[in-house]
Amino acid sequence: YGLTAPSHVTPEEVAGLEGDPVAGEAVFWAGGCASCHAAPDAEGEDRLILSGGRSLSSDFGTFLSPNISPDPTHGIGGWTLAEFITAMQNGISPEGRHYYPAFPYTSYRLASRQDMADLFAYLRTLPASDAPSRPHQVGFPVTLTRGIGLWNRLHLQDDFVVTGDLTEQQARGRYLSDALAHCAECHTPRDATGGLDRTRWMAGAPNPTGRGTIPGLTPDDLTWSVEEIAAYLNDGFAPDFDTAGGQMADVVLNMARLTPEDRLAIAAYLKALPVPE
Repeated sequence: YGLTAPSHVTPEEVAGLEGDPVAGEAVFWAGGCASCHAAPDAEGEDRLILSGGRSLSSDFGTFLSPNISPDPTHGIGGWTLAEFITAMQNGISPEGRHYYPAFPYTSYRLASRQDMADLFAYLRTLPASDAPSRPHQVGFPVTLTRGIGLWNRLHLQDDFVVTGDLTEQQARGRYLSDALAHCAECHTPRDATGGLDRTRWMAGAPNPTGRGTIPGLTPDDLTWSVEEIAAYLNDGFAPDFDTAGGQMADVVLNMARLTPEDRLAIAAYLKALPVPE
């Protein structure tokens, strides 16, 4: 019971931390918040109404994204900054319940607390939605969320996978890719417990929907140049004249909101990824 106890960020730990909503907008788009938490068919400005409801299939069931709009009843309008950072980086709800790791808190854990405070400030400026969050479609024993505390002990890491001598640009790309955009959540294969296989980082993975595979992003698979990768993240057009589709089309919508320098940084990081054995 002690090993699975939730870990909370205290108000004292974030006292004096002020969020900047202008900076938080950049974190919002880099983190892909709208891709999961906007309504499934939302377009344009409606993507800023974070009413939830999108589904994510997995071997453990189907998970539905919650309402994270500023609504005080159905969203996160009543949360404190400490509760928000606890959710984003520890995977714990304000009530002390473990979130399912379909919510990529294992990636957001690597983000700076300042970025989390900025994101929280920006989310509070968005339209509120009174749509209730829908329950996940999972069965026993997945419903026993307290056991996720043991899963966290295996997979909740405080260090980046790719280390070594990275340039400033590559380090910035690693932060954007691994801490905010959580690219590895889709592009890295998982082990039997559902955790990311850190020995095959970004090496491609089965599609959780069962349809095809998600491509690898390591240099042996992704042979495009840095400039070609950055251009694809901006407009969705591949060098071979293909276009981004499916969930990747949503990713491009987010990445197009970043600065050209940040898109180039992500591309430079991808070219620096180690090729798995």
